[in-house]
Amino acid sequence: MLKTLIAGIRTFVFVPMFFMLTLIYSSFIILFGIFRPTSPLHGRIVKRWSRTFLRIPPVKFSVEGLEHVDPNTRYVVVSNHVSTYDIPLLLWLLPIEGRFLAKKELFRIPLVSTAMRRVGIIEVNREAGGSSRVAINEGVKLAAERGYSLIVFPEGTRSDATELLPFKKGAFRIAIDTGLPLLPVIIEGSDRISRPGSKLFFPGSARIRILPAVETVGLTNRDDLTPLMRSTEQAITSEYAELHGTSPHQS
Repeated sequence: MLKTLIAGIRTFVFVPMFFMLTLIYSSFIILFGIFRPTSPLHGRIVKRWSRTFLRIPPVKFSVEGLEHVDPNTRYVVVSNHVSTYDIPLLLWLLPIEGRFLAKKELFRIPLVSTAMRRVGIIEVNREAGGSSRVAINEGVKLAAERGYSLIVFPEGTRSDATELLPFKKGAFRIAIDTGLPLLPVIIEGSDRISRPGSKLFFPGSARIRILPAVETVGLTNRDDLTPLMRSTEQAITSEYAELHGTSPHQS
């Protein structure tokens, strides 16, 4: 009861403040972007925004496998998705400039949506079919021009944290088409911070495990897409089950 009360106070005090900060960051990105559309300052703002979001509950975190990440290499990062906090965790903790594919609903706030597009976040409309794929391809091309890695959740939406959803092929098709290495990442524990069905943010800890990158140069969608997806899905699912099963919060 006390934890819920504290979580409620922190959520309803700090979230409006964070939203105002987001508007300020968005305004700065838009105005500064008029003169320097590809400024490295955008990346620093994205990192700072993510770190601030993590301080609301607050979130403690640990990372394994950073030795598998080359800061000078672009990747297609594929991760399981169990919480609102997965995106800021990956943006803050991975030592790369990452941008993610975001559902169209996140682009409904005019000022924020303009800033998101300006920094290279890619809008995905699942109902648009072919036109959505065109938009994704354009976003991937822009990310390549700016040197960004892509963060994709191959489940397509959040799972319930007990069992991961089946992976979709989009992220793996992007990796094969671009020749970028896949970087599998496992997130465990963030679902206890942003809980399903609750608007409150609870203090807690999350664990990130980064697996060795998988090269895709020379692979084809015809012969290698499904095997690549299945092997990556198996690796992430297995590692997640291990982390989730040894979590100190499990009953």
